Amino acid sequence: MEALFVSTGVVALAEIGDKTQLLAFILAARYKRPWPIIIAILLATLVNHGLAGAIGVWVPSLLDPEVLRWVLGLSFLAMAVWILIPDKIDDAEAARTRFGVFGTTVVTFFLAEMGDKTQVATVALAAKYHEFWWVVVGTTLGMMLANVPAVLFGERIAQRLPTRLVHRIAACIFAVLGVLALLGGMERLGF
Repeated sequence: MEALFVSTGVVALAEIGDKTQLLAFILAARYKRPWPIIIAILLATLVNHGLAGAIGVWVPSLLDPEVLRWVLGLSFLAMAVWILIPDKIDDAEAARTRFGVFGTTVVTFFLAEMGDKTQVATVALAAKYHEFWWVVVGTTLGMMLANVPAVLFGERIAQRLPTRLVHRIAACIFAVLGVLALLGGMERLGF
């Protein structure tokens, strides 16, 4: 269950101001049909994070535990820095309308998540916890917690949310996870 809670919290915080959240704002403003967009975000995220989780669970079987500890520690520290860099989305990425509201959202969200912070976090969390289902459910839930309100309430939330503060909190969480992994202290602290 810890994998579920950590995955949900970290991804929900990391997603605030992320390019996929910006994409959710754009799609909601353009189409004004929230439910097909929300269902498409869920589908795209499940597939994308399912693949990332599978890679994360598979990677530890390839690496020596000491190497894995360093890889995870440095990955979490890199995530801490990366999350402080604001995302932008280009018009071409948001302009795909060939497949209707649902298809456009599935395609653009899936592609926007490729190599994104939350996808990389899903790989790292699955490698850390070796809990494919809990990590994928958690990261997907985190994505939905951040993106559903963006679709439903759009601009009203965007103007009131302290994005920088949320990013700093998420960066601190990733940094702590990274330092603990590098020090080998995650197991001693129950992580």
